[in-house]
Amino acid sequence: MAKILVTGMSGAGKSTALRALAARGHRAVDTDTDRWSRWETLPDGSTDWVWREDAVAALLDGHHTGHLFVAGCKSNQGRLYPRFDQVVLLSAPAEVLLARVAARTDNPYGRRADERAEILRNLAEVEPLLRATATAEIDATAPVGAVVGHLERLACADVRLSAGQPLHLRHRGGHPLLP
Repeated sequence: MAKILVTGMSGAGKSTALRALAARGHRAVDTDTDRWSRWETLPDGSTDWVWREDAVAALLDGHHTGHLFVAGCKSNQGRLYPRFDQVVLLSAPAEVLLARVAARTDNPYGRRADERAEILRNLAEVEPLLRATATAEIDATAPVGAVVGHLERLACADVRLSAGQPLHLRHRGGHPLLP
């Protein structure tokens, strides 16, 4: 039994990976809904889409069988890192992220110029922070089946990796491969 956080920028493939994991019989929760997240007003008047920490904590505490895969990229997710067995960063180059958000039909975010600029800003500023605290990183340009296979293998790993010492999963051609 493992609890895996799948994180990354918009367009990295978190939701796609979770749908495939669910189709394989795993419990998969995308936290990008009102059930798991809420808008918070910051001191400067701007807003931030953050986890409902009590709801996500209850989800993690209540999970006792099989693997649980949770997807999200929220500013407060680090507070719950100790409750996860793995924190896995899905990463892809800017051009891939932008192409994916432009083509997706299940989420309108990323179609406007200001949203694309925000994605690029997050890629430069937020992704390095995620990388520094992830236990593993998967090249999300690989086919979905390969990404999902790597997530499943990480869930089955006997050892918990230390944050700050990520395992980078790659092989020839740039696609990930577990050693």
